[in-house]
Amino acid sequence: MSAIRSFVRREPVLLIAAAAAFVTCFFVPPDPAYFSYLDFRTLALLYCLMTVVNGFRKAGLFAHLSHVLCEKAGNLRRIALLLVLLCFFSSMLITNDVALLTFVPFAVVVMGMAHHQRELIFVVVLQTIAANLGSMLTPVGNPQNLYLYSCYDMKIGEFFAATGPVWAASLALLLLSCLLLRAERLDFFLGEAPGMDRRALLVYLLLLIVCLLVVLRLLAWYLMLGILLLVLLVYDRKTLLKADFMLLLTFVAFFVFSGNLARMPGIADAIRNLMAGREFLSALLASQVISNVPTALLLSGFTDQAHALLLGVNVGGLGTPIASLASLISLKLYSHSEHARTGRYLAAFTALNLAYLLLLSGASLFLLRQG
Repeated sequence: MSAIRSFVRREPVLLIAAAAAFVTCFFVPPDPAYFSYLDFRTLALLYCLMTVVNGFRKAGLFAHLSHVLCEKAGNLRRIALLLVLLCFFSSMLITNDVALLTFVPFAVVVMGMAHHQRELIFVVVLQTIAANLGSMLTPVGNPQNLYLYSCYDMKIGEFFAATGPVWAASLALLLLSCLLLRAERLDFFLGEAPGMDRRALLVYLLLLIVCLLVVLRLLAWYLMLGILLLVLLVYDRKTLLKADFMLLLTFVAFFVFSGNLARMPGIADAIRNLMAGREFLSALLASQVISNVPTALLLSGFTDQAHALLLGVNVGGLGTPIASLASLISLKLYSHSEHARTGRYLAAFTALNLAYLLLLSGASLFLLRQG
């Protein structure tokens, strides 16, 4: 029973998605058309990218990078800026949740050594916002981007044109936010920089290039999957089992749920009518309640307004702690740190997220109207 309770706490989105898919099966009985619901390209890409990122982490790349850069920072404002920008830029390739899992613990260690607990809250909240917004720029930055990029068969230039302006505005806001901190000198010693496995880095870099060729539609997804499995079965088979398989199952459940809804005429028409002309706001508001990845999976079947939906689920990652599941990672990591003040953290999280949400929603609506 304790194992079941633990699983329910860890995977509530998967369980809700599975239950929803199961209920719709009574209205649309399983048939061969179910296979058409599944986006195998997205599932394969997501698995391969998660595996590659785990390989980079195992090789020591992120720990080494954090250590070397932070030791050279020198003062409070500069180290905050560095920790925030590490999340912002790295999330474009390693996804927002991995960026937070990598760099938030480092922020806790560095700020704790410097005895700046109050500033730590501000920095971790900004790191969370940075990871959610930085990942917006690229198709591989987060799961909803990867899915929508494939679902709407977007060109890479079209994708960048849709997300680039809001991404740039996000970067400007984060830079201004970091300037609010004092340029007070920090004294701390992190010890010797952790080493890196250069051979492993080369292997995973080559595998990342293979993944990016699939993103650019220069290589078939099944060739990518075959190459990755073949290489890692020989070189590092344990890493093949490190991917988040619960996330992949969540995608499958939502594919079944949304596919069945699309085959239920009354419900499908109601959703389309509700969204018509309000795609951005529908995605943004739904993300606040069910988070942005399920929102992208559910709403994509009911609109052809790809850019509005793309911006809606990315900006919609701001707001409540569940708007982006990556935000829950930061909350958990901070709340388990020494001298954590979770109530104060949630207050700062809410205030900053709402401020960013309002500003970037206004910018997004302006750009969509111009486009």
